[in-house]
Amino acid sequence: MEFRTATELLQESRNEVFHLEVRDSYGEPGEDEAFRCFVNNEPFDYREWFQDWYDFVKELTARSVSVSRVRVVTVPHSDYQRWLLTLTTLNVEAGEDIRYLPRHLAGKLPRDDWWLVDSETVVFNLSDKDGRSVGGSAVTTDPEIVSYCRNVRDRLWSLAMPYAEYTQVMSQQ
Repeated sequence: MEFRTATELLQESRNEVFHLEVRDSYGEPGEDEAFRCFVNNEPFDYREWFQDWYDFVKELTARSVSVSRVRVVTVPHSDYQRWLLTLTTLNVEAGEDIRYLPRHLAGKLPRDDWWLVDSETVVFNLSDKDGRSVGGSAVTTDPEIVSYCRNVRDRLWSLAMPYAEYTQVMSQQ
């Protein structure tokens, strides 16, 4: 069996990658310091910290690969989601199309996050019971799972608001 990381699978995409995010907080070890600084209102160079992902997205979009995601969030936002909202400008600047959907408007949701690559491969991010990444991925091309994920993507995408619109609506509340 060949092991490939989620990043490697995304790199191989030909047309599109889509990410569904359904948690209100994540425990990505590489985010700990940046998130701690945000929560404590301490200075941090987010652009430098984010540069690898920024460059990766720019490379994908330069090859005409669409990069998009829907974040399903609880309102009011967790500290983690407030932090992501401030960082999302970098995602969008790099070329991602990110939409937000308040959880109470989402209907039935999958329990786990996943990437859908070229509408034919699903990559599940593996995490422990507390949402901390365990550094691996589960990958499937099972037609039923892929079809389910495509349907979820299409349904949630149609309900979600583009990032700029979402931040404007949230600022008025």
